[in-house]
Amino acid sequence: MWSRRGERARTGSTPPSSGPSPAPSPGATTEREPSSRRHLSLAGQFLILQLVVLLLVVLVTSVVSVRQSDADFRDTRGARLRAAADSLANTPAVQLGLLGTDDARSLAFYTQQRQNDVGASTVYLTSPDGTAFVATDPTREGEQVQLGPDAAQGRTWTGDIVDRGNRVIAAQVPVYAGARAATPGRAGRPPRVVGLVVVTEDYPPITERLRQTTADLLVVLLSGLALGLAGSWLLARLIKRRTRGLEPAEISALADQREALLTSIREGVVAVNVDGVVTVVSDSARELLGLPPGTQGRALADLPVSDAVRDLLLAPDDLRDGVLVVAGRVLVTNRNQVTAGGRRIGTITTLRDRTELLAMQSELTARESVTETLRAQTHEFSNQLHTISGLLQLEEYDELQGFLGTLNRRRAEITDHVLARVDDPAVSALLIAKTTLAAERRVELLLRDDTSLPRLDPELSADVGTVLGNLVDNAVDAVVAGGAGGGAGGAGRVDVRLVREDDGTVVVQVADTGPGVPEDRREAVFRRGVTTKPGDASGRGVGLALVQVVCERRGGSVSVHNAEGAVFTARLPAPTEPIPPTPGP
Repeated sequence: MWSRRGERARTGSTPPSSGPSPAPSPGATTEREPSSRRHLSLAGQFLILQLVVLLLVVLVTSVVSVRQSDADFRDTRGARLRAAADSLANTPAVQLGLLGTDDARSLAFYTQQRQNDVGASTVYLTSPDGTAFVATDPTREGEQVQLGPDAAQGRTWTGDIVDRGNRVIAAQVPVYAGARAATPGRAGRPPRVVGLVVVTEDYPPITERLRQTTADLLVVLLSGLALGLAGSWLLARLIKRRTRGLEPAEISALADQREALLTSIREGVVAVNVDGVVTVVSDSARELLGLPPGTQGRALADLPVSDAVRDLLLAPDDLRDGVLVVAGRVLVTNRNQVTAGGRRIGTITTLRDRTELLAMQSELTARESVTETLRAQTHEFSNQLHTISGLLQLEEYDELQGFLGTLNRRRAEITDHVLARVDDPAVSALLIAKTTLAAERRVELLLRDDTSLPRLDPELSADVGTVLGNLVDNAVDAVVAGGAGGGAGGAGRVDVRLVREDDGTVVVQVADTGPGVPEDRREAVFRRGVTTKPGDASGRGVGLALVQVVCERRGGSVSVHNAEGAVFTARLPAPTEPIPPTPGP
């Protein structure tokens, strides 16, 4: 998309690209490389096209004009030639000469006279079969003259014939003679055809006929040239305005570069205009979103996509690192508005497949949690060993026995309390470890009495562990940061509730006594990189985003509201069909 000559349409921000570095990003300015050959400008191409069309029009007009001139010449001169031939055919001397009573050669005077009167090319007196008796051109006497189709029937005819190898217009009139009136004792006799008068005239040369139409042709040519120039300029200007001032060669190069860009980057790219029509879609985007072939140019409303995908691509606002789950794939999305000339023309959405990264992040989080738990237990056991060592040195064996009994009883109470309500080994082990870790930070981790969680399948158990571990860590941090824990006699507390509903959905609810989540940040806390912790160190703002991704991957959800502190509720449905396994790193 282009905003003006030499610049692409501006987007709200430039999304990060995971493709090859040489390829320009969709929002970057592309510098045109000078062409080694000079291409004819768009206006010049249109002008040449107009001139070619104009020349064709002039050529056709010339042909029509010549044909019209021939028709006019045939009608005008044909009538005069026919009148001259008719006059000559009715001359008594001609009738007697052709009848044979007079010398036919004396008729040359009459033929020459008629030729001079009408300006004819040749005048013939022929026999009924076309043999020339007398001609204004003596060399033609005795030769055969081409006759019209009605000569045998003795009819007057005007038309074109071939005379001396040239096409001429001819008027043909029969000569009647030999009539005899009826008398007593002798029958009468009607006149008969004794010959033909043929008067011909050559057509004027083509140059002369064109000269007659030169004025009209010049008017047409000059008018057409002026209109062609104006039309070419206006059309080229209109097209350049629509193509951001690009010439055809530049448009072709830009299309090639766009195809190379879309096929080379690993990220999916989808562009949608303000009418909801997909204008650009890369192969990787079609694969990630499950779009059918021929998606480009179709409206999103007509495509077989989920409501979440449709809402993502049609939303008008910008989006930074949003999470979308499609067919078991975890996609990180960025959406930017595209403007041209100060008006919004659509959006560009980029998609990155982060399924493998999610698996690595989940495993890393689990291992980090185990490490923190072991560190806390090591610290706790070290303190307890120091106490035991001191009591032994003081030989306070009764106190030592009571101290060991108390430790054993507390450990047993925690384990029994968890195992009585949680049958899944992985989840129960995580809760016991988190209880110890929270106790070290002077935060009490309690399992609510209505908690009831049976043994889960391994995949669901792993997801519940990821969600529970991150929510508990986040709650403990919130309590400590809020000053409710960490001091002597602190009242910091984290309540955990785990329930499996009748439809198989596991509900994980974690409530704390911290400061809660501000209402204006309840949606933002689930975005990657957003945290309510002070000091925003590197690596924070990931846990809640990971919780949301895990829940949405299963078709569930996570939400937060405030009570005494923040209350996070995550729902993880158990699907009727198995979820595609998350690929390992």
